[in-house]
Amino acid sequence: MSHVVIAGAGIVGLTTAVELANAGHNVTVLDPAPASGATHHAGGMLAPAAEVVYQQDPLFPLMQAAGAWHPRLIELVAAHTDLPTGYRTEGTLVVAADRADAQHLSELLDYQTAHGMEVERITTRAARSMEPALSPRLAGAVSIPGDTQLFPRMFAAAALDAARNLGVDVRTERVTRITPDGAVTTDQGTHQADTVVLAAGLGVAHINGWYEDTNPLQLRPVYGDILRLRVPVSLQPLVTRVVRGFVEDRPIYVIPRVDGTIAVGATTREDSLPRRVGSVYDLLRDAIRVVPGLEECELLEVTTGARPGTPDDLPYLGRLPHAPQIIVSTGYFRHGILLSAFAARTTRELIEEQTLTLDLTACDPLRHKD
Repeated sequence: MSHVVIAGAGIVGLTTAVELANAGHNVTVLDPAPASGATHHAGGMLAPAAEVVYQQDPLFPLMQAAGAWHPRLIELVAAHTDLPTGYRTEGTLVVAADRADAQHLSELLDYQTAHGMEVERITTRAARSMEPALSPRLAGAVSIPGDTQLFPRMFAAAALDAARNLGVDVRTERVTRITPDGAVTTDQGTHQADTVVLAAGLGVAHINGWYEDTNPLQLRPVYGDILRLRVPVSLQPLVTRVVRGFVEDRPIYVIPRVDGTIAVGATTREDSLPRRVGSVYDLLRDAIRVVPGLEECELLEVTTGARPGTPDDLPYLGRLPHAPQIIVSTGYFRHGILLSAFAARTTRELIEEQTLTLDLTACDPLRHKD
């Protein structure tokens, strides 16, 4: 089997390492801070239906395939570690705060159904029977039983441990240069690989040499705020499944974790503020409107993560024509946790020169090159 060097140990790099090591490849992972970056701030929803965005049809088959492949990936990680993955399968509810939001929800349901997604319109009474903590003033509800979630921090730690137990050499080194022949230079030395997987997210901008001393990828930081709350013992469990909502057309999500905490998020912004007060206020206000009991929770943490966005919101995944020893795997934007299963499996298929399960034309790493 081949020697693969993976630059980047976020969720994409780690799951790719597990996938490759399980298949018998010799894998080295290089990252100065494994399991950090966007992964540390992610919501972790495995939501190929709920995460649908209008006019992004090329993304849908990738998301749906990733959703179908995730259970196997989670089983693979769990088989090689004793650490919890934070995986939960209770499903997702999507709710509307007012009549206009209910119309939005109805139109979205029609769009999802037209694309073959399993989505069920339910009454607000039914939604509240499933999640009694929901507000009695909601105007609409949809159930998506196939959309699940995992706790990204837990899963990344489990994947890192599983990778090491599978023999992956994880080194806290910063990659500075990659040459087309597979030579990788770090701040501590050099590595020679049969294949290099460039999975460093936004960090790709700081790696030279792999493409004519230029960077053909148009990555940009897209910030997302996430709040972490602790539910009082007297209110546990406040909710048991992911609750997504529209509040005056603003998205919100409430994610119950296996450790008794709740994550609240959904912001997408491209300003330069690492933490924006207005975003935190918006999240708390809208989340409490959907799940009033959140007002009684303890605010543990406010963080902001930068996700690697692309001009068309599709990832960059594939071999480089001029340097076939290099596989680019980045730009997963808001879907990095979900699409990690797609990234890991597809990268293995590329390395093993198998027939690809999914067409990668839309993910061409050079499609935005000037």
